[in-house]
Amino acid sequence: MGEINARGEALKLLLDTKLPLMVGGAYAFARYTGIYRDTKDLDLYLRHPDAVAALEILGQHGWRTERTDEVWIYKAFRGEWFVDLLFNSGNGLAPVEEDWFRFAVLGEVFGHHVPLQPAEEMIWSKAFVLERERYDGADVVHLIKFRGPQLDWARLLRRFDAHWELLLSHLLVFRYVYPSERTSVPDWVMKEVLERAEQTVRRGNWQSKVCRGPFLSRANYVLDITDWGYRNGCFTSGVEREGQSHGTRSELENPDRSGG
Repeated sequence: MGEINARGEALKLLLDTKLPLMVGGAYAFARYTGIYRDTKDLDLYLRHPDAVAALEILGQHGWRTERTDEVWIYKAFRGEWFVDLLFNSGNGLAPVEEDWFRFAVLGEVFGHHVPLQPAEEMIWSKAFVLERERYDGADVVHLIKFRGPQLDWARLLRRFDAHWELLLSHLLVFRYVYPSERTSVPDWVMKEVLERAEQTVRRGNWQSKVCRGPFLSRANYVLDITDWGYRNGCFTSGVEREGQSHGTRSELENPDRSGG
């Protein structure tokens, strides 16, 4: 196999085995936004057992493989090209599950018609990538710009759940970047999250001294936990998480739409 075709051959190999997978990363992002990036990797999203199987299959066909991080990613390498097998987000909040496949859209990648990671799940996972060396906020803004009217906003709100303030922060950045495109976000969504924010102003501080920064970065909030006396928000209980679950307008109008 020529290395230039390695990713396409890897994709065909896994598709031939009938493993349920979705393509994400630069290829799905280009489909949604028209923004194309030169990349040497291929991001495939699978449920964890299927990621294990995919790694074994690629290893049997000459790829160098590694179980990079048991929380979210395995990798397979062929020369300078590589395939990322993702089964969660880096912070463990967004495991790949059935709904991802149910709402996936079809696209063409390396000549194959494949399911693409849904735009809602792409926004959800990218919203938490706020590291020193990588910031995906601009990707979130561009996804909202190009996909806003088509997004399932009720599902997106359910995805963020107790982390709705992070969604609000990205929505405000979007409004700042594109003041002429504000209607890409439905009015009811902005009203919902702003009402939640107003409620938190009235409630005031949490009783527990918690830092949720580690959900966003592995490096930037270490001192908060090790030196400043904050408990790692990744390990707080559901009871401690203020506003753990919120209903949306769509859920109230149609309670059978339980979604993700």
